[in-house]
Parts: sequence; structure tokens; C-alpha cells
Amino acid sequence: MSKILITGSNSGFGKLASLALARQGHQVVASMRSLVKGEDLRRLADAEGLDVELSELDVNDLASVEAALSDPLAFDVLVNNAGFEVEAAIEQVDDALMWQQLDTNVLGPLRTMRAVLPAWKERGSGVIINVSSIAGRVGAPYTGAYSASKFALEALSESLNFEVSQLGIRVHLIEPGRFTTSFGENKIRPDSWEGSPQQQRALAFREASHGMGGQGEPADPQDVAEAIVGAVTDPSTPFRTLVGDDAVLIDELKSSMSFKDFEATIRTALNWHD
Repeated sequence: MSKILITGSNSGFGKLASLALARQGHQVVASMRSLVKGEDLRRLADAEGLDVELSELDVNDLASVEAALSDPLAFDVLVNNAGFEVEAAIEQVDDALMWQQLDTNVLGPLRTMRAVLPAWKERGSGVIINVSSIAGRVGAPYTGAYSASKFALEALSESLNFEVSQLGIRVHLIEPGRFTTSFGENKIRPDSWEGSPQQQRALAFREASHGMGGQGEPADPQDVAEAIVGAVTDPSTPFRTLVGDDAVLIDELKSSMSFKDFEATIRTALNWHD
């Protein structure tokens, strides 16, 4: 059994993955910025007698990362799940907002990976799982900052895979589509967003896109947790794992045609011509 550190574990995919991995007998260190936010996870783990330890870790704070991973050899697996989304039109994203997006979604995983890699390379083993998104493959309107962060995370992961896969370290990307979690409640928007034409168009786009890849209902977020479990436990797991019918459909469409044709197809499918 493995000892696993998961970032952003107080809710959503991180919380579900913590429980799913602990149910398989793994020792899970579920980390989050504030331990107060982990009370529900603590309650659920205690009720099942699961080996889940809550740990305070802020991926934006280098000292916090280094403290939580002061003994990297104590861990076998790192799951970078912490993240959030900036929702805004490109012209609304100022430098501070973009930096906030990149600091959490790109530099956060970089800090944790940097903390474990030297020791893991010397040991000759370890698993790094970076939770990305279909937004790391396709940029949708009003998610440019978020997509940029996920494209960057995918690039870091690809480069890292080339650097360490021959040394016994596995690297995996999990790329969910749309799921029902509290993730949407944590979106950050610029002050100019509320009541703006961009907000109205974003709402219209979201409504039009809800039916893609299914019957209009988001898939069970437990599917993402199970994909993370699979990457932890199965060495044959592909480098990239798309999760959700919508993510698979969008990726297949983009991969099968020119970008011009892909754009036209999406605009037609969503009636996105105004």
C-alpha cells in the first residue's frame, strides 16, 4: 500500500479521491489550506475507520509546501488537485488576476513536484498525478485564464514525463469534463463581470453546451476519483485520461479536423453565431 499526498482535498475531486484511495487501504494525507474546511472529510473518514490524515498545505506558499513535504521519501504518490477558475473575457483579465490563476494552478503543482523530485529520482520510484481538465486541451470562451493555466500544467507534465519516466517515476494527467462539484462556487471574476455583456454571453454559452456528450446531466464526480485511483494503482494507465463523455467528444472532434472546421462545428452545434 502507498502513502499518498493529495492537495485541495477539502471538497470535490480531492475529497472523493482521498476517501476512495483510503478505502483501498492506502494511507492518505489529505491536504488543504485550512483544516477547518476538512471537517466533513474527517467525519466521513472516521465513520469508516479510514486512514486519512488531514494536513495544512497552501500551494501558493513555498514555506507551507516545503513543510508539508519536508520528508519526500515518506510519500509514494503526489496528487496535485488544488486549483480554481477565473471566469472572465480576455480583455477583463488584468495582470493581478492572471497571476493569481497561474500561481495556484501552475506554480502550485510546480512547487510540490519540485519538493519531491530530487529524492524520488534517487529512490527510483514515485507517482505524480496532475489533475488537469478538458480545458487543458480546448480553450472555451470566458475561460481563457483557466485554460491557459491547464495548458501550462499539461506542458509541464509532458516535459516532466520525458525527464523522469526512465527513472521509475510515473506521471499522469487526469482531464475531467463537466461534473457537479463545488468547483464552480469558487470561481473568481473581475469586478467588471457582474451585469456585463460578457457575463450574459457566458451564461448563454454554458446553457448551450450543457447537453454536449450526454443527456444534459453532468456525470458523477466519483468517476474522476476512480480515474485518480486507477492512475495510482495501475502502472499501465495512459499518460492522459479523459473523464466524462463531454470531454471525450470535444477532444475527438478537435483531434479529427482543422481548427477552422472545429470552430465551425462547435459554433453550429451550440448555435454560437452572434
